[in-house]
Amino acid sequence: MSLCFERCIMGRLDGKVIVLSAAAQGIGRAAAMAFAKEGAQVTATDINREKLQELDSIQGIRTKVVDVTKRDQVEALAMEHDHVDVLFNVAGFVHHGTILDCKEDDWDFTMNTNVRSMYLMCKAFLPKMLAKKSGNIINMASVASSIKGVVNRCVYSTSKAAVIGLTKSIAADFIEQGIRCNCVCPGTVDTPSLRGRIQAQADPEQAFKDFMARQKTGRMCTAEEVAHLCVYLASDESAYVTGTEHIIDGGWRL
Repeated sequence: MSLCFERCIMGRLDGKVIVLSAAAQGIGRAAAMAFAKEGAQVTATDINREKLQELDSIQGIRTKVVDVTKRDQVEALAMEHDHVDVLFNVAGFVHHGTILDCKEDDWDFTMNTNVRSMYLMCKAFLPKMLAKKSGNIINMASVASSIKGVVNRCVYSTSKAAVIGLTKSIAADFIEQGIRCNCVCPGTVDTPSLRGRIQAQADPEQAFKDFMARQKTGRMCTAEEVAHLCVYLASDESAYVTGTEHIIDGGWRL
């Protein structure tokens, strides 16, 4: 009886050490909380100290301010961990506009935030996984990528297509060393970041209507729904899954 009870209360991520970026709000925050709820030991990072510290009271979560576009900070973060079971790269930026609206600085900033940060994190933490011959990397991509062409998302979509390519490359290169790598491809997720972008438009009310018009289910995805998928990918339930794009878009791509 006691053994059965103990098994029943075990979390799906018990004993796993997870590091993730962009944990202060949105998908990253929801994922950090979901990971901890399932028994993981989570290092939650972000550049927003004030919002990040709101996670300090949650059992299983340790917060640290890290700019994942800075190599020295990423390497210092990696040195703090003897091993990592799961690395979840979430940090990203959404630029609005076509290629003609995208200045070189916009291009460089987006690629640095959305792609180079993942390169730095993977390069820093992958050797620790290889030493154990076990590791799991999850990258945040998007349906707005090589999956679907989206209006006014030129450099963003380009960067997320690169994330899909990076994911498949790592999965192929290290599959025989016990490493898995997958990416999550959401559609429109109702997050503080999205709400901020809507308010930044000349006509926020119309911008919101435009976002809702493309939701075939009649609503946006929630950050918690994406977090549920991330828990599956972080768990041993997905042990046979690697090199794949996991789409969660309410049918937007159809």
